[in-house]
Amino acid sequence: MKLIVQIPCLNEEENLAAVLASVPRQIAGITTIETQIIDDGSTDRTVEIARALGVTHILQNRFNRGLAYSFQKGIEHALAQGADIIVNTDGDNQYDSACIADLVAPLVERRADIVLGDRQPTKNMAFSPLKRLLQKWGSAVVSNLARVDISDAVSGFRAYTREAALNINVMTRFSYTTETLIHAGQQGMKITSVVIRTNKTERPSRLFTSMRSFVTKQAGTIVRSYVMYRPLNAFMKLGGVMILIGLIPVLRFLIRFLAGNGDGNVQSLVLGGVFLLAGYITIILALLSETIATNRKLLEQVLRRVRTLEAAQGNAPETIQPEPTTSKADHKA
Repeated sequence: MKLIVQIPCLNEEENLAAVLASVPRQIAGITTIETQIIDDGSTDRTVEIARALGVTHILQNRFNRGLAYSFQKGIEHALAQGADIIVNTDGDNQYDSACIADLVAPLVERRADIVLGDRQPTKNMAFSPLKRLLQKWGSAVVSNLARVDISDAVSGFRAYTREAALNINVMTRFSYTTETLIHAGQQGMKITSVVIRTNKTERPSRLFTSMRSFVTKQAGTIVRSYVMYRPLNAFMKLGGVMILIGLIPVLRFLIRFLAGNGDGNVQSLVLGGVFLLAGYITIILALLSETIATNRKLLEQVLRRVRTLEAAQGNAPETIQPEPTTSKADHKA
């Protein structure tokens, strides 16, 4: 069984060595362990250090494309290299790479399709009280949409089986964390979590500039994912609310009209009619969206078959290979 540990990087020359140093060389049930970085347009010595440290696979974006793009690119390359399990971790050394053995254990034992590294954000004193609260709320929302029990939805330390990786489709540029979980949950994949250790990180996140920015972008991703994967539910609820709002002024007008006092309440009839019409149109939109969602599912099945064929043929994104003097055998268990 082959494991590829991928690390999306953006100017991580100071942290990359520490991340790689704690990657296990042997794991029960794994025969081959390889490493892979996806350099997202770094301007420092990230790629040079990766070569010097003997990283097995080095991919490089010509310019900064974002974490979500880099993650998807790494997944597709790992599949083309024959990975049975893919572990994703961050280049800032936030996650203890030694926990990879714990992370992949449920996959090796075939107890799960996706495993999340749980930082226990509600108990982690390294997080501010506000961040702990937002993490708890956000994880609860994602758990509801994905229909699984998740306590750390935005953790970037996670492991995928080959089957799960073949079904990954990232639509956003910001981050893959919540979207892929909602997608996997809607497909009925088994998702579990294991408690992992974390390291203190000094530098600020390069993914967002402030907590407000993070919450806004994640909220946007969650809403888009909800509408994409559960359109009938989303639009039916919205349409139902509009119809209920519309019925209130209409009923008010009818009651007054029957009582002989309806002449001055035509505005209630107009307002109610507008909401009833909007609700009706929204329900029609719900039915059309469900039809589109069905077509999307068929396209995803086709895309999965294409990826399976490409992976079998070894097709992958453009790669920068390590220096010839570096042997891949040095990174295999």
